[in-house]
Amino acid sequence: MWGISLKSQEEIELMREAGRILAITHEEMRKALAPGMSTYDIDKLGEEVIRSYGCEPSFLNYQGYPASICTSINEEVVHGIPSKKRILKDGDIISLDAGVIYKGYHSDSARTYGIGEIADTSEYLIEATKQSFFEGLSAARAGKHVRDIGIAIESYADECGLGVVIDLVGHGVGKNLHEKPEVPNYATSRRGPKLKPGMTIAIEPMITLGDYDVRWLDDGWTVVTADRSLAAHYENTILITDGDPVILSKADGIPL
Repeated sequence: MWGISLKSQEEIELMREAGRILAITHEEMRKALAPGMSTYDIDKLGEEVIRSYGCEPSFLNYQGYPASICTSINEEVVHGIPSKKRILKDGDIISLDAGVIYKGYHSDSARTYGIGEIADTSEYLIEATKQSFFEGLSAARAGKHVRDIGIAIESYADECGLGVVIDLVGHGVGKNLHEKPEVPNYATSRRGPKLKPGMTIAIEPMITLGDYDVRWLDDGWTVVTADRSLAAHYENTILITDGDPVILSKADGIPL
């Protein structure tokens, strides 16, 4: 099946636990966010929580990435590198992307938050990005194809008057942080692999207030909108089942 792994029940339970710990990590970071905090502080807090559960951060040293948490502010779409010099200000929005390795299995998720009082347009972007994930999730059912997820995300973003980043996509996840298949957030010309029970994928719309075009900064990691419009990111690791898809990157008592 195009090199796509179908997970056993044992593997799914390991990924579910990785996802639970990751959800707790996101919640601890969310509660700490405030004007005056550096992205370095966020990274250290996230890593500390992950390691407190006997886990390892998926991102640290992955393909050379130098931190545990991707911290992307305002026009930064993804892969922002934490720094003591990057200080959060009232009105900023920040996307936190993180991963957990539990007993050899990964979970991957991202959230975007406002810092202090944010503009109505920023709040609109954050909520629409989150909802675009759930639109994609509704199409993630056995018998459908990967393309159906992208169609659902793009259609919703278009209705909202927002841009969908096309240079970056979701992906399979499991023993490896990135596995097949790629999961685009837009309608592709080909329908892609058929979704089957046991597939575990990360759906992660990256949505902008402006255009879809992006650029990479000189650090080789940070991706920004070409028009410098605000960007938001929302992601969960999910399981394809015989019925409704299941979000694995969640924990009881913590809102998605």
